[in-house]
Amino acid sequence: MYYVNPNIKDVVRIFPPQDRYGYLRLDMNENPEGLPQDFVDSVLKEFTPSFLATYPEPDIFMQKYADFVHVAPENICLTNGSDAAIRYTFEVFAAPGSSVVTVTPSFEMYGVNCNMLGLVHKPVPYSKDFTISVADIISAIDETTDIVALLNPNNPIGPNFTEAQARQVIDRANEVGAIVIFDEAYHYFCKDTFLLLINEYDNVIIFRTFSKLFSLAACRLGMVISNETIIEYLRKARPSFEVNALALKFAERILDHPAIFDELLSTFEAGKKHLIDSLEKHGYEYYPQSGNFIFIKPHIDANLLATNLMKEKILVKTYGNDLLKNYIRINIGAPKIMEQFMQALIKADTKEANQE
Repeated sequence: MYYVNPNIKDVVRIFPPQDRYGYLRLDMNENPEGLPQDFVDSVLKEFTPSFLATYPEPDIFMQKYADFVHVAPENICLTNGSDAAIRYTFEVFAAPGSSVVTVTPSFEMYGVNCNMLGLVHKPVPYSKDFTISVADIISAIDETTDIVALLNPNNPIGPNFTEAQARQVIDRANEVGAIVIFDEAYHYFCKDTFLLLINEYDNVIIFRTFSKLFSLAACRLGMVISNETIIEYLRKARPSFEVNALALKFAERILDHPAIFDELLSTFEAGKKHLIDSLEKHGYEYYPQSGNFIFIKPHIDANLLATNLMKEKILVKTYGNDLLKNYIRINIGAPKIMEQFMQALIKADTKEANQE
């Protein structure tokens, strides 16, 4: 019998749903509409046969992105989305059998990578009021800990960490020789960032992505930002051509057109206001988050509501754990998208709709 890594053999994976085209996709924190069509068309014209036949050359984008976030290119490692950033960071900086401290619930791939790599996952739970004890996070960090991974803001729930709280975690991690990841996938929706801390500490890593505000989830483009030493180690762990040229070209052109950034953010903010105003008007309990998503407590069972909404070609996120089982989560889109959702919600969130 051939060998199978026992860590991989025993991993339980739940992959994202398929056949989502044609639905109003509010379930996976994507931009429901995406980039402007005329912009997409203009970039597609650059994909000549010669371009597609050439291996990716990331340096042009690297310099533009470095200028955009005000760091040097040597401070950046490009990855195939945040999933790859997590995997490489764990492979490089976590010894076999060491522990990784996170919060829970959080992005599932942190726990999955712990299981695949034979690491001990130490999740610190949120309270029923959707708050987290930073003291509990610090207490979970011990001599076995090699990595602490915190999303800021967290997905799926949680307010931002303050800079003072971040420094407390970093200082404790430094005492035991651990790396601290701040995953800032949703940074642009709240504008808080710990990016400058990479200049003060030698154990801080920042994750960013082009999947959320920049609407390139299909292209898979993530960034790790840290000091030059950490970045050098991570680059050694990557394949030779980690990020595809299509992703690089689209991201480069977004940076060339800052008005697109402003338009995407303005549309999000208008959509969020429209949604919250509508939820309050109709008496819904909700939890606004710092990312591009919001939790809503429906009048009927959350899973039944999700089924009702699917009949209207609308996808929403539900959860099985006790903390979130009574809520649906949706990502925020333009005001017209939020109005479409609200009309469907009001229709579907009734016992009568469930009996149809």
